[in-house]
Amino acid sequence: MVIGATGQIGRVAVGALARDGWEVTAVSRGGGRDADWPDGVRVARADREDDAALAAVVGDGCEVLVDVVAFSAAHARQLTSLAGRVGSAVVISSVAVYEDGEGRTFDTQDEPDGFPHYPVPVTEQQRTIRPGDTSYSTRKAALERELLAAGDRLPTTLLRAGAVHGPHCRTPRELYFVKRNLDGRRRRVLAFGGRSRFHPASVHNLAELIRLAAARPGSRVLNAVDPEAPTVAEIAAEIDAVMGVETDTVLVDGPPPAPGVGDTPWSVPADVVCDMSAAERELGYRPVVRYARTLPETVAWIEGRLAGRDWREAYPKMFRSYGDLFDYAAEDAWLGA
Repeated sequence: MVIGATGQIGRVAVGALARDGWEVTAVSRGGGRDADWPDGVRVARADREDDAALAAVVGDGCEVLVDVVAFSAAHARQLTSLAGRVGSAVVISSVAVYEDGEGRTFDTQDEPDGFPHYPVPVTEQQRTIRPGDTSYSTRKAALERELLAAGDRLPTTLLRAGAVHGPHCRTPRELYFVKRNLDGRRRRVLAFGGRSRFHPASVHNLAELIRLAAARPGSRVLNAVDPEAPTVAEIAAEIDAVMGVETDTVLVDGPPPAPGVGDTPWSVPADVVCDMSAAERELGYRPVVRYARTLPETVAWIEGRLAGRDWREAYPKMFRSYGDLFDYAAEDAWLGA
């Protein structure tokens, strides 16, 4: 059973599990079906915030419950309440739970020198933020703690995903370069010398990890990222290649030189790069795709969403998260100066 089946990760996970021989029930609020799913996939409608509705869908039980939309301790308790009817679980968490040696986290990144400086690569032994309900990071940490504490009743594999990419994403970082290219912007500014790395995670690699964890129940935490962590300059160049454009890049050492100039969704002062040795060792994991190979489908999806629409209408969550990513007037003023 896959909760959140029609979301970005769930769509691909359902297909991967069904093709691996599982009898899959795809659960979502709308009860929809993806055109790429095998015919045998069953669909069910339930809001995961409704405990009774979710329990009713689980019914007599399932061997594996995959939850790609769990975000809090309350969601963890919802899952553990089903322990008698569920053999094991696979739940998506986030690298946002990590804390560096000075106590810096993604929650402190807007403070002076507040961005975390992790060891590279980050392993699952890196300490994590204090659980709570004040932010995305603290809620994910609380989700993990509750599920790991109940490991004897409900063995759960927690997958700490990086910057998830692929079609159906509500906050695609690739939007930054795709829209600029569509708008004819042939000159760009990149802060931090274009060297920033924020480890991406393809939906296809996440689906492969889910598939492997489903067949190997256990109580564990694993990083879930792509085999490489390209720099922001490399990502920009790959998107240019997919779209068939050439762009002149102005590299700025250090942070963005002015508000709205050189600050991309990947631009970070310290690398966020994760180690995948544990997944390879415990699950026999091998990545199924690399970042550049998946870009054409991601770019095509973004272009389709943008067609005839304001980007803030097409991606409202992106606007709420990052603000105005396309302040061309500020960029032109800085370049002119």
